[in-house]
Amino acid sequence: MSATPATPVRVLVAYGTANGATAQIAGAIADVLRKAGLQAEPRLVRFVADVSPYEAVVLGSGLYAGRWQKDARKFVRRHHRALAARPLWLFSSGPLDVSASQRDIPATPSVQRLADELGAREHVTFGGCLHEDAHSRGARMILRSGKGGDFRDFPAIEKWAAHIADALLAERGVSP
Repeated sequence: MSATPATPVRVLVAYGTANGATAQIAGAIADVLRKAGLQAEPRLVRFVADVSPYEAVVLGSGLYAGRWQKDARKFVRRHHRALAARPLWLFSSGPLDVSASQRDIPATPSVQRLADELGAREHVTFGGCLHEDAHSRGARMILRSGKGGDFRDFPAIEKWAAHIADALLAERGVSP
């Protein structure tokens, strides 16, 4: 077996974000997938017109009141059939504390419904990030209550992305 596939697996890393923090998570995931020999492209969900060029999808969103960001939910409705037809992993970014680094946090009920409907292989919740430059009214209220900060655990994000790369390469008969 070779270390990389003859033709790289194309992976879409699509994300919904309100303040940009989830984009950095998607970028980190795509970086790990590329280092593993996959062709990974992080894209904001509103700029993805077609999922068909991709063999697999990693899809994530920031959580807002227990739900994914609006554009991410629209993306799922628009591409439901295509997402369900290919390997799919989901992630949420949300808790503004260290809880996601200390234990597995299950998907919120609405995200779990999406995972079940789409046949997602896995869902993981990562810590969120909310900085002073956040612009939504809800974000400003959270910041005023003293709950801002960066709780993303990039080593955990990279480990999860490596797990996805290993699974995709194994399905191609390629050793990691």
